[in-house]
Amino acid sequence: MEDPSSHHFCLWKHSLQNLKASLFVVRAFVKLRELLSTHQELASKLAEPERKLEKHDDQIVDIIDAIRELMEPPDDPPRKPIGLHAEPVATPKSRKK
Repeated sequence: MEDPSSHHFCLWKHSLQNLKASLFVVRAFVKLRELLSTHQELASKLAEPERKLEKHDDQIVDIIDAIRELMEPPDDPPRKPIGLHAEPVATPKSRKK
């Protein structure tokens, strides 16, 4: 017949191992939650400047478009030159005698 105290010791030993395993699992999940939280905070911090850059990108594109419009020649029809201009004078034809 077995010694009853050895059976209780064996059960106690297994329950202690189970307790350690349970604590290990809980600690692992807590650590995982901390990592995910940190990861989410980091992701949100990285997304903030990206959103700002996207906003600035649109503004930069608008500025470049405005510069391109200014570089195009105007669509106005050609104007008459400014200033005094003499029209060619017709010379009188010589008279025949």
